[in-house]
Amino acid sequence: MGGSHADGASDPDLAAFMHAVGCRPAWAVVAALTLGVGVAAAAGARPSLPPVVRYLPLAASLLLFGLPHGAVDHLAPARVAGRVPTVRSMTAVGLGYLLLGGVYAALWVVAPAASAALFVGLTWLHWGQGDLYALDVLGGDHLDDAGVRAGTLLVRGGLPMLVPLLRFPERYRAVIDAWVALFGRGLDAAWLVAPDVRLGLGAGFAVLTVGTLLAGYRNGGGQEWRRDAGETLLLWAYFLVVPPLVAIGVYFCVWHSLRHVVRLVGVDEGAREALATRGPVSALRRTGRDALPLTAVSVVLLVAVGVVAGVDTAPETLAALYLVFIAVLTLPHVVVVAWMDRVECRGLGWRAGGQ
Repeated sequence: MGGSHADGASDPDLAAFMHAVGCRPAWAVVAALTLGVGVAAAAGARPSLPPVVRYLPLAASLLLFGLPHGAVDHLAPARVAGRVPTVRSMTAVGLGYLLLGGVYAALWVVAPAASAALFVGLTWLHWGQGDLYALDVLGGDHLDDAGVRAGTLLVRGGLPMLVPLLRFPERYRAVIDAWVALFGRGLDAAWLVAPDVRLGLGAGFAVLTVGTLLAGYRNGGGQEWRRDAGETLLLWAYFLVVPPLVAIGVYFCVWHSLRHVVRLVGVDEGAREALATRGPVSALRRTGRDALPLTAVSVVLLVAVGVVAGVDTAPETLAALYLVFIAVLTLPHVVVVAWMDRVECRGLGWRAGGQ
């Protein structure tokens, strides 16, 4: 299954599956939301969504691709190496989750502000990592350069993690405040939402975006580069226009997580066979069955933590608890995905000249 990213198109079935499941649905949903909210704003409408509606996409991610996309990590390392998962391989992943997740959970208790900053950084890296993998699968010579790849990762991860801050600073700050407040602390982040700081961050990130796309164009401005540039511009518009809670929740479900689900299908021979013989729905159903047990365990654990801690049932507090829970799982998940990148020579594991 592995291979250098440059011959991502050498796996045409996976590339076609990525385009059909990992790209088209996301493009449609993100473009529709961007257009709808943009038209409403241009018409002078300023709808105030109730908290339940604002948090609905995030809540949906509990079961709709978001949480489940990481619930196959116990099987993925063996499968990506072309082996059948064993009790030993699954136990090793489980112990890694306990160690890394446990240390990060303890850090949240003693240093919630630093943990929140680490979560933003981890998510920035991981979401850039996910998009870089998808671009590799779809092929394209414009990524045959270490500098362009690094810039692409930073841009793709920064679109959901930085751009909302530029347009919706107070809402962005309120979400991070809620994370820290779970641990009885406050967050002094007034500097982060200051106009001069946001202007500098926005200008710098825009320069990085344009510079990365131009460098990629010089490497090979074909159809794959146009797809990359189109997605980048679409996401810029999306995160500038759509309120952040809705934007992040939808992106997590239909953009990032779906692309990783495609990757999971790609490393599972049974799912690949189902895709080839019975179509995408059958392949997705098989991967969903793999994810179901640990998704259920995670949901039960999350509810138990909330009950034992006596967390308030206000939507913003429940969302903060869920995001901190996701943060604890993100650290070991990033390690698993980085291992997959290394084995497949894609994403962060790319090497000049391939394997």
